[in-house]
Amino acid sequence: MAKHFAYLFSEDAEAQAGFYTRALGGEITSIKRLGELPNATEETKDKVIHLSLVAAGVTFLMSDMMNGPVIQGNAVQQCLEFESEAEAQDAFDKLADGGTVKHPLQKEFWGAMFGQLDDKFGVQWMITTAGPGN
Repeated sequence: MAKHFAYLFSEDAEAQAGFYTRALGGEITSIKRLGELPNATEETKDKVIHLSLVAAGVTFLMSDMMNGPVIQGNAVQQCLEFESEAEAQDAFDKLADGGTVKHPLQKEFWGAMFGQLDDKFGVQWMITTAGPGN
C-alpha cells in the first residue's frame, strides 16, 4: 500500500506553507534548506529543498522551484473534504484571500457544499463537504 502526498513546487515555499497553515490550521513540521548541503552557495543557501506541513489534518510536501520558473497548470487540483459546512466555509474564505474564486462555495444538487478557487500562489483548490450517504 502506498501513501499519497501533494508535493507543491513554489517560488517561496516557506511563505506559501505559512499561508496554508494559517488558512487551514496546522504547522510546518520539517524544513530543510540548501545551505545544509556541503556545496551550497551563498546565493542559494536559504532556498527550501524540502518542507513538510500538516494543514487541515493533511500532510503536504513542498520545495522551492530550482530548475526554472513555476508554471501554473490546470491538470491537478487539491481537494479538501470537511465534516462541517462551517469548517469548509472558513477554509474556503481563508484560501481565497488574495486569490480568485472560480465557483463560490455553495450547496450543490448532490447535497454537499462545493466550491473552487485559485489561491494567491496559483494552486487550484476544491473545497467540499461530505454529501448525504458518504
